Amino acid sequence: MKKFFTTIRNIFSIEELRNRIIATLGFLIIFRLGSFVVLPGVDPTQLTETDGGILGILNTLLGGSFSRASIFGLGIMPYISASIVIQLMTVAVPTFQKMQKDGESGRNKLNQITRVLTILVTLAQSIGYLKVTIPAEAIMINSTMFTISSMVLLTAGTMFCMWLGEKITDKGIGNGISMLIMIGIISSLPGAAWFEFVTTNGIARGLFSVIEVVILFFVVLVTVALVQATRRIPVQYAKQVVGGKVYGGQRQFIPLKVNASGVMPIIFAQALMILPTLIGQIWADESDLANAVTVAFSDPYSWQYNLVFALLIIVFTFFYTAITVNPSNMADDLKRSGGFIPGVKPGKPTSEFIGDVLDRITLPGSVFLAIIAILPTFAYNAGVGQQFAYFFGGTSLLIMVGVILDTLQQIESYLLMRHYEGMMKSGKMRGRSQNVAVA
Repeated sequence: MKKFFTTIRNIFSIEELRNRIIATLGFLIIFRLGSFVVLPGVDPTQLTETDGGILGILNTLLGGSFSRASIFGLGIMPYISASIVIQLMTVAVPTFQKMQKDGESGRNKLNQITRVLTILVTLAQSIGYLKVTIPAEAIMINSTMFTISSMVLLTAGTMFCMWLGEKITDKGIGNGISMLIMIGIISSLPGAAWFEFVTTNGIARGLFSVIEVVILFFVVLVTVALVQATRRIPVQYAKQVVGGKVYGGQRQFIPLKVNASGVMPIIFAQALMILPTLIGQIWADESDLANAVTVAFSDPYSWQYNLVFALLIIVFTFFYTAITVNPSNMADDLKRSGGFIPGVKPGKPTSEFIGDVLDRITLPGSVFLAIIAILPTFAYNAGVGQQFAYFFGGTSLLIMVGVILDTLQQIESYLLMRHYEGMMKSGKMRGRSQNVAVA
């Protein structure tokens, strides 16, 4: 415990890190306060709580703002949907591929296109949102005026959430978009735990609650292991003589993560799983097929929903890994720095070797990721309460573990930088060997 408080003191002793943490907390507080601001013209007492189905999961991800008819009712989800489309375009369309390779200017153009597309996606999703979540008796003004004004406010709310996420990434700690989703999830966790463990009495239920906690503990351990697991590729550096001194000759490693894509496949898949329900409910009264789709995908415990959800996670894991980890660039970096993988020729053979290793570890990683994502279905069928089952694995747990680990790693990097800087200033440290190859 003493070491824990010492670490906390060290964190807040670094001015830049302290300012970033305070900025992050400030942005998150603004986000939570905005989730309680109800759309003008809505009577909050007439709204019904969204507890089950896909809309219940969405409500959990957005921290309850979905069911409250908040100005942040759609949250950051339209931005995620737009990002999926743009990233798909960078793979399929040469113009977008060129933008991606143009460095900072190309990324700025892609970001601008993503923002414009976010506005269009939000306007489209807001129509389904207003029809599905807000009953007619809750609307206190002219319906046409309410629809137009609410579409504008929901779009503005989503753009503001996007701005908050970007500010957290730039001025705070962690990935801003993932952080906003995580804080929404955490905000609903205490209520779900209270309902699960406190409101139900009896010895049998008490024993079952203990079993739940034990199993959840092991699920968290498996999730952390999946997020942290790496495959190390050995790299040998040739010896070089510079100024009469011998450099290199070291054996280092390229760490390839089993889950290199992090939580993004879960977020992307969850964003897409919302679309069939919203679209189906718009035309549910006019088409039997739309009604069947709505029924199937409104139930997150149906086999159709879980099958499609798992397949999307596997596909997005491969897709996101392919666009974030480039074996060709890694092989070129190794060749320029005089490094090579033992038994593999430099250049294209090295790129193919790294690509093969990446494919082999991504497949089991994506399957385990999909299994963890659909664990709430098994927990619910085993008797766990519906609200608490969302956290029993699934999207909620994966996002929380991934975001928390990523944030802790960034905080640790600041502590290490401060520690190394202090030793170098004191003159006690003249050099340090690297154990990890940077590619």
